[in-house]
Amino acid sequence: MIENKDKRTPGTVYLVGAGPGDPGLITVKGLEKIRSADVLVYDYLAGAAIIAEAKPEAELLYVGKKGKNHTLEQVDINELLIKKSREGKTVVRLKGGDPYVFGRGGEEAEELFAAGIPFEVVPGVTSAVAAPAYAGIPVTHRDHASMVTFITGHENPEKEESAIDWDVLARNPGTLVFLMGVKNLPNISESLISYGKAPTTPAALIRWGTLPEQVSLISTLSEIPREAERRGIQAPAVLVVGTSVTLHDTLGWFEKKPLFGKRILVTRGSEQSRKMVQAISTCGGEAVLFPTIKFVPPTDYEPLDSAIKNISAYDWIVFTSVNGVEKFFQRFFEISDDIRTLAGPRIGAIGPVTAESIRKHRLRVDLLAKEFIAEGVLDMLPEGEVRGKRFLIPRAEKAREALPDGLRNMGGLVDVVTVYRTVLPEDTDVARIKSMFADKKVHAATFTSSSTVSHFIEMMGSEDLSTLLNGTLIASIGPITSATLTEKGLPVHVEAKEYTIPGLVSALVEFYQSDRQKLHAECDECPEGAAQ
Repeated sequence: MIENKDKRTPGTVYLVGAGPGDPGLITVKGLEKIRSADVLVYDYLAGAAIIAEAKPEAELLYVGKKGKNHTLEQVDINELLIKKSREGKTVVRLKGGDPYVFGRGGEEAEELFAAGIPFEVVPGVTSAVAAPAYAGIPVTHRDHASMVTFITGHENPEKEESAIDWDVLARNPGTLVFLMGVKNLPNISESLISYGKAPTTPAALIRWGTLPEQVSLISTLSEIPREAERRGIQAPAVLVVGTSVTLHDTLGWFEKKPLFGKRILVTRGSEQSRKMVQAISTCGGEAVLFPTIKFVPPTDYEPLDSAIKNISAYDWIVFTSVNGVEKFFQRFFEISDDIRTLAGPRIGAIGPVTAESIRKHRLRVDLLAKEFIAEGVLDMLPEGEVRGKRFLIPRAEKAREALPDGLRNMGGLVDVVTVYRTVLPEDTDVARIKSMFADKKVHAATFTSSSTVSHFIEMMGSEDLSTLLNGTLIASIGPITSATLTEKGLPVHVEAKEYTIPGLVSALVEFYQSDRQKLHAECDECPEGAAQ
């Protein structure tokens, strides 16, 4: 035990369960603790999306164990937690799964207690439950199993004899769930059968449960070791033994989702990404956040403020994006307290999402462009409605000139005012994203504006993007973004038919569904999971 020579008050150590992989499975309290941690000590199975929630100044310490490769031995991890706490820091010990379910959290808590270190446990969703659930296998079911038993497939090697009572397990009528048992799978199968478990008992091996790489191998107790070897299934995986395994085909919801198995890069700004992330997740994919733009105020508010103060002088206000709407009204209500000044101008919008954002401010949209680009507004306004009329266009500092130029060519008087600027984010983990591309862990990259394209290329630096992105699907929200991608030398594999976030996600779904159907059509004897 470490002698406490530091007189500072020890910081609390939080043993936090992160869930088995899907970042959406962490509890609200667990996320709260991660975001407030001074030190984050994390495992091999702790997801990158969860680690990214730590504050920028937090100290990140990897202590993962993979097979026989241990970054630190358990005794060293215990000492590390105590040492960091005694520096007066708030420490989060992040576990993949639940800290107290084969996570050695109990041992760590004992050491903390013995050292006089305050600690709390934030339970997580254990992979013993989550992985089967994502594979459509309930660990309990009134018709199949009234009990469930969790067993380690990898006991303490220092034990003189096994603590597992194979005779009792073989007679167990419920569901058996083995964690960390891939290496010992032949022994587990042989032991259960030798003690009386029927060789034909349904069994499932679920690798990378809850993640895009999830693979479910459905077999029998006697055959599953050979099947696992034939398919090359390695750790991490959960073994489930029991008749509830037969429900996989009926209840296997996750692997049936249209974007299952796909990891999709989202390049929108952080504050804008939520809806897209939710849409991707709903369709079974995993969104990887890589914000390439950050929204900041104009360098000079005077032109915008002047336009707001003289708003009644305009015949039209045309909004080209949701950001333009939100930033305009944010400033409007900062310098004006009378919405009635907006009674004079008519309001136009490009795209239904922009129009909906306007309606949220209790204002009617007089013109909605049928095409979700600037040219759509020009097509809907006859020249007689434009000539001599005053137009206000609140938008980003840098944007296409098609709309203002088009209105001016038709005789309109146009004022373009900057309501926000887009700049490069300062805290994006570019190295991590480059590594994911290099390891072919990103299946698709999405771009929602020309700015996301140009900023993405600038952030990636001098890399040979054509090589780095080889094999990655490039998806564009519409023709303007596609043109920028092409201009920058990047291919466009998918383009949304409706130039909106839902339209972009729908285009990805349509592509992958047709791609999967084609793969099945070309392979009459595809092994299970091959088309995923």
